Amino acid sequence: MEPQAPKGETKPAQFTKEELHLLYEEALYTFIHRSGKPSAPHSADENELLNYLQNAFQVNQEEHTVILRQIRQLKPPTVFLKLTVKEAQGILAKDATGFSDPYCMLGVMDPEEHQEEEANKADSPLPRRRQKAIVKDSIPQDQIQRTEVKKQTLNPIWNETFLLQVKDFHHCELHMDMWDSDYDESVKHRLGEIHGIVGLKRILKDVKKAARKHEQDDFLGNVIIKLQDLPYTPEDKWYSLGPCTETYPDRGKCHLQLKLIHEERDTSLSKQEPVFRIHRNLLQQFVQYDRLQKQAEAIQGEMELSKPATTILSLHATQNDLSPFHQDLAKWLAYSKLYRYVEVSFISLLQHLTSIEYQWGLAQVTLQQEAQDELAESFKSFLDYGISLIQKYRDVFPIFDNKSTERQQSLLRVLVQICKMKAFLKLCPSVPGLHDRVVEAIKCGTRDWYQAHKQLLEPMIKTEEEIVKSLVTLIEHLNNDLLNDRKKRMKIFMGTIKVNLFNITYLQFQELVAQDLQEQVINIGSGRSKATVEGLFQLFQKLKQLQHQRIYLVPDDRPLPLDGFHKWFSEPLPKWLQMVYENSVEMVQRAVWKDQLESMGEKNKHSTSVVDIGTCFAKIKHTWTELSWPEPEEAFVIMVKLTEDMCKIALMYCRLIEVRAEELSVKHCQVNASDSDIHAVRSLQLCVVLNNMKRLWEVISKLPDELDWQGLKEDTADMIPEDQIQSTLHTQLETFNSSINNKIKGVIQTLAQKLQADIKIHIHNLSASSDAVPLDDMIVPLMSFLETEFAYMDSNLVQENFQSLLGYLWTDIIDIIYSTSRQGGVSPKFYLKLNHALEHLLYCFHAEGNGLPLNELQTTSFKDLKAHLSLNAASTHDLIQKFYAKKIQQQTADECSKYGAVTIKAWYDNEGKRFHVEILNAVNLMPLDSNGTSDPFVELTLEPKHTFPLVESKTTRRIDNDLNPLFDEAFEFSNVTSEQCRREGACLFITVFDHDTLLSDDLEGEAYFSLQDIPGLDSTEEHLNISKVPQSRLALSHPKPNEDNILKLLEARKGDRDAQAFVKVRRQRERKSKER
Repeated sequence: MEPQAPKGETKPAQFTKEELHLLYEEALYTFIHRSGKPSAPHSADENELLNYLQNAFQVNQEEHTVILRQIRQLKPPTVFLKLTVKEAQGILAKDATGFSDPYCMLGVMDPEEHQEEEANKADSPLPRRRQKAIVKDSIPQDQIQRTEVKKQTLNPIWNETFLLQVKDFHHCELHMDMWDSDYDESVKHRLGEIHGIVGLKRILKDVKKAARKHEQDDFLGNVIIKLQDLPYTPEDKWYSLGPCTETYPDRGKCHLQLKLIHEERDTSLSKQEPVFRIHRNLLQQFVQYDRLQKQAEAIQGEMELSKPATTILSLHATQNDLSPFHQDLAKWLAYSKLYRYVEVSFISLLQHLTSIEYQWGLAQVTLQQEAQDELAESFKSFLDYGISLIQKYRDVFPIFDNKSTERQQSLLRVLVQICKMKAFLKLCPSVPGLHDRVVEAIKCGTRDWYQAHKQLLEPMIKTEEEIVKSLVTLIEHLNNDLLNDRKKRMKIFMGTIKVNLFNITYLQFQELVAQDLQEQVINIGSGRSKATVEGLFQLFQKLKQLQHQRIYLVPDDRPLPLDGFHKWFSEPLPKWLQMVYENSVEMVQRAVWKDQLESMGEKNKHSTSVVDIGTCFAKIKHTWTELSWPEPEEAFVIMVKLTEDMCKIALMYCRLIEVRAEELSVKHCQVNASDSDIHAVRSLQLCVVLNNMKRLWEVISKLPDELDWQGLKEDTADMIPEDQIQSTLHTQLETFNSSINNKIKGVIQTLAQKLQADIKIHIHNLSASSDAVPLDDMIVPLMSFLETEFAYMDSNLVQENFQSLLGYLWTDIIDIIYSTSRQGGVSPKFYLKLNHALEHLLYCFHAEGNGLPLNELQTTSFKDLKAHLSLNAASTHDLIQKFYAKKIQQQTADECSKYGAVTIKAWYDNEGKRFHVEILNAVNLMPLDSNGTSDPFVELTLEPKHTFPLVESKTTRRIDNDLNPLFDEAFEFSNVTSEQCRREGACLFITVFDHDTLLSDDLEGEAYFSLQDIPGLDSTEEHLNISKVPQSRLALSHPKPNEDNILKLLEARKGDRDAQAFVKVRRQRERKSKER
């Protein structure tokens, strides 16, 4: 609310009884002698106007009747029509030049008298034309007014004012005729202005008219206005010129201002007082009365004059020819005495001031000294009043009221308008500048508002908790006030008076808060109660918000009293962190206790407790954000503490949720006796537990990014070594990850136990099934079981956990199959079943890309098992082929050997189906005879035997006593097809022996030459160029006894003759080997 009247001044100064009596006479006289018609803002009801006057002046009916009779007996005023001819536009062109020389003739005429004169002329026998203009002929010359002649224009501007006496405005009319002045000019001069044939015709017409009428002026148009149709207030409008004819449908228009004014008013005040003072006193009386009426009716809002008051004042101003300047001045002076008691419209005051300023340069000459002094005093008084409102702007102009903020802006505009007015600068030269006064008022008002709020919020019982609570509320109010200043009020102050309201209030709050709070916070900081600790944290947050608003300061780089305020809270800081930890622990415990371990939905496969713990961690992160501790070293300690607490809480949650799952499982067992039902519920609970742990792991893993560890590392780069950060924060995280991963792995193992047992049974049944059952039928039970279980797990586990379970099961399945294979003997069909199952399981776990990736499935263990099963499932001939293939591979890898080497040259005759080989030499053979030499020869066979059953072996000649023999012998193997050569393991088996006469020959070494890539095998040429066949140098080797797995498999097949025969030959060769 705006300030009330000063103490001891309950209402504005009143008029004396005599002054009121005279004012009442003046008002009645104005009413009785009103002229014209009321317009929209005026009252047309005579009774309403008389009743209003009687009430406004508190005159009873008897007194009113007497005064009214007296007023009617007074001499009526002399009425004049005050007419201003301003301009005309678009008039007719009557001169040869295309222009006219217009002037106007004006007069007031009684139409009834004119009609009598016309009636007397009607008896004339001559025909009469309709008269266009009647001013010259109908109005006496002494009553006719005439404007100046405006030369050569169609848009003349006069701005001439005339007073025309009016005898009876009820019947009189204003007649205005516009003429084109055609004064005498020489023919030579007029001919010089002719422009074309039109101008010449116009001159001839003028001469003809002058000869006929004995006159030269041309009629341009007229305006006829009934005076009784004029409004109470001056009328300023455009009138069309008439009469309109077919020849001249548009004669243009004329701009006139008209009002009916009085002279020689017979009231006492009109004879004694200036009109301006009378008008101002009437306005003041009406405003007082309307204010009282408004208060009686409990109407809120700005003060506006009633319609009767507006009507009487308009009549009085018009009748007394009071200028707009004096009317606005009267309103300003009247309201300047009433604004403390009436909620006036600042917009209206601004309009009055603008009008005063506009007309001041012309009006100050006629303004008396007394009025000037009064105007100066009103300026000073309103400025003081406005400054007082600004000082209390928070209460006077509440921010939640849009109209209130609009009034505040209007007030500032009024103050600015006053201080820049020429009248103010002339009359009030010593008044201090507005900008400085407003700034000081805002400062004082801010201090007063702060102290008032502080006192209002001061607790009755001064405990630590209540004191802290009041301080929190106080700082919150300051923040809200600054927010309102910055977002809503500042643009008002900046836009009108160029005052940065936010800067002023913010700096004041900084000083006041720093003075009041520092000592109190430090003293209370040792408080131990939970309420005090929580309150101090809230106070820290509010102060942080207050300090954060410094970014809106202009400029914002200055030091502020609250810089470093966080140091006040150094003592309660550890208590805050501990409080956050304890609250989080309680929250997690409650969440787990309420959790029924039921999935929240298809998309959210975790339970309610993990949502609560996410909220808990969000609060801890929010605590870090809210602290934003500016000391880097202390901030690092806070980060370590918060990280440690979150990891502890997460691991505690894992323990609690497992215990909760066990409790719920026990309760379910007591209710349900079915093992399958119990297992299903247990599995579902474990799935939820697993999902919760995974979700928790994801939350903790995001801590480095969400808490900006990198930013903290950069801030503390000069204070804390990088290895210390690594050994604290990152080590904490790694330790947690290891612990929770073990927890997750344990739950997965528990979840997989039942599946493992069933899978093991299915694999055992599969391996023991009849050989007559087709492999695809044999695998169906296992696949059906896995499909059902995997669908269940997939629907209840998040993707990551489902993948982990698959990985764990896959590892276990490999172990189960491998273990089963060890119990199966030597039957290839047994291993074929397991191998077939392994292949199906691989595709099952891969699930066409929806399961585990192939690279995770095809591990080393898988590959070893696959090779193991493939070997055991292979036939004897296949194993022999694999044996030779393996030897060929080893041969390729051996580039040199301690047993020497043999050089050969081999090719294939595709056309003759013959294989050719040349044994060129052997080098670096081992001396096997007692004389230090050997007697080497070479034996050649095509292996495996079952691939080349019809091919016989070849032998070179013996060369005695030579370790580097040169054989240079050629051999041919007939009936060798290319298909045989391309089979797995097909090779030329080369054995170098040392001939012994008495004992068996000694082994110098053996080599394997693959037939799959020999020259000529793929040749389409009829004759192979043998000279281009390359030589091949093959390193000799000795077999290692009991090392080859294939031989062991073959040896285990006791009932297989081919296997036993092959093994026998190889074992004999091993006995001759030097690799024992």
